This record gives sequence, C-alpha cells and structure tokens, in this order.
Amino acid sequence: MGVKIGVLAIQGDFREHKQMLLALGAEVVEVRLPRHLEGLSGLIVPGGESTTIGMLAREYGLEDAVRERVQASSLAVWGTCAGAIWLAKQIPQYPNQPRLGCLDISIQRNGYGRQVDSFEADLQIKGFDKPFHAFFIRAPLILDAGEGVEVLAEHKGDPVLVRSGKLWASTFHPELTNDPRIHALFIEQAARQLT
Repeated sequence: MGVKIGVLAIQGDFREHKQMLLALGAEVVEVRLPRHLEGLSGLIVPGGESTTIGMLAREYGLEDAVRERVQASSLAVWGTCAGAIWLAKQIPQYPNQPRLGCLDISIQRNGYGRQVDSFEADLQIKGFDKPFHAFFIRAPLILDAGEGVEVLAEHKGDPVLVRSGKLWASTFHPELTNDPRIHALFIEQAARQLT
C-alpha cells in the first residue's frame, strides 16, 4: 500500500498492532522518539497504562511532536484503550493527567471496572457487514463525544469506537482479534493523508 504507519512503542501492547499492520502490507515504524514520526501517515497509540504512556510521551518530547502534526493535519492518530485516554480532551477524574488532548471526548479510566470485569462483545460497526468481536480489558468509558465526533460503534448505548476527522479512538482492543478490518480502515484513512 505504500503507507507508513507508526506504533507508539514506549509501553503497552504495541507488538500486536505491529503484527496486524504488517499482515495488511503497511510499512511499520516503532515510535519512541520524535524523529521516528518522520514520514509517517498514521500513528497507533496502543493499550497499556495511560498514566505511564502520558508521562513517557511527555518526557521523550512525543506529546508536543504528535500534537504539532495533528494540528497541521499531517498525521492520522488512533488510540486504543489507554491510547484513547491519551487522545481525550477531558479525563474528569484525573484532569492533570499528561495527554495529547486533541480528540473532543470526555473519558473515564477503567469505566467498566477492574481487570476482573473485562468482557467480550460483538459490535455493529458502521460500514461493516458482519459484527466485530471485541475485547474490553479494563476498558475506559467514553462519557461524552463532542459535536464533530462520529460514533462508529456502541456497546449498550455507550460509544466504543469514534472518529473525528483523522483522529480515532476505540475503548476495546482490536489488535487481539484475527479480524483486521478496523486496522485496514485506519490504513485507508492514513493513506488519504498523503493526498
């Protein structure tokens, strides 16, 4: 496809995203420093520990570097689980948590409960002809989505996959399935960044 996608590789389950992207034919870069963003069309921020991801991204200069590219509309970014928290404008329970803060959503960490409350669900995703089997692991809960945020999937009435232009967030882990459809859709979005 000729698309170069980065996976934030400072903490969390970035390897699973990398494998999924490689299987789809994307060129993949593990992003740990701002210079690793060069030439990327898209960036996936994986699940993990949102506070750690936020602190390390700030420490390594990635927070500002990614924000600049987002504001210049030169980078598509998709946050999954903890990555969705990093993208969110508002985290009401932890307002000072380091984050990118570019996606107009309000999110609650561990919104469905602790590890023991993790679950699986079949989701109807806009544009997909068959359900997507999703894994929710200590998943955050999207409390509110801003006016320009499109909800692509819900679980029991709550948004679980949203998109606002080039910014995506999912509260589940699509990289833990054998279903590459959401990753393929994100690669398409990133490819459009090139035109």
